[in-house]
Amino acid sequence: MHLTEQDILKRVRQIEIKTRGLSDAIFAGKYHSAFRGRGMSFAEVREYRMGDDVRDIDWNVTARSERTHVKVFEEERELTMMLIVDVSPSRMFGSKEFTKKNVITEVAATLAFSAVKNNDKVGCILFSDRVEKFIPPKKGRAHVMMIIRELVGFEPQGTSTNISEALRYLVGVNKKRATCFLLSDFINSEGDMERLDDALKIASSKHDIMAIKVYDQRDRELPNVGIVEVQDAETGRREWLDTSSRAVRRYWSEAFDKRDTAMHLLMQQNRVDEAVVATGEDYVVELIKMFKQR
Repeated sequence: MHLTEQDILKRVRQIEIKTRGLSDAIFAGKYHSAFRGRGMSFAEVREYRMGDDVRDIDWNVTARSERTHVKVFEEERELTMMLIVDVSPSRMFGSKEFTKKNVITEVAATLAFSAVKNNDKVGCILFSDRVEKFIPPKKGRAHVMMIIRELVGFEPQGTSTNISEALRYLVGVNKKRATCFLLSDFINSEGDMERLDDALKIASSKHDIMAIKVYDQRDRELPNVGIVEVQDAETGRREWLDTSSRAVRRYWSEAFDKRDTAMHLLMQQNRVDEAVVATGEDYVVELIKMFKQR
């Protein structure tokens, strides 16, 4: 469905009201405590004191002053957050009040406003089977509002999902270590799994990556409603299913679980923390749980 300019502005405003409140009340402190201390920056030079690490000795200053001096470092308070957001066609599905796109957008907005409250930069990569758009990291509410506007109104060119391409782009465009949230339903192109493992290894060694999976109950379970026609949102393939058959419903659930398990193992192997959020459920609980584990 094509959104008008008025539709987009209305939805952006609704998202801002809801997610800024959540961010202010819940996430600001947890966000900062979960991701602080990711880097150290040089602060000053002072004379050596008993117990100082000899590796911090500044030999140039020591030689000039003929007294031993050490470099003093302080925790870097400024972080860069990158939102890596799946905008492929499968995000448009939802059997509840909200689609997967709605939930992904709200989660991304909540995280972005948390970063703004901590005076951090926020950037965004929108991807499908290709990188659709890159928004460079900047500070400020106006910048976050622009990102939300893109999440609401963006119409992708790609028709499937290639997560590895987005991760490779992240590594190429972000040289400084960043806190990255990968938001997707993780219905990835079948041929991309091996490439995804390689891309995750590289990206997680350079950045702090967390995966947030958004799924719908009907991705996992078929209702018993007789014979229905279903369509794959990304391939366009149509098929008739007899949902009154237990075997059909079991096959559907097992296919979801198999894909889900394979993706979970991939994330574990590459030290990527995960949160799993269902449409129609409270995503706040899952995000807080992920933050507390860090």
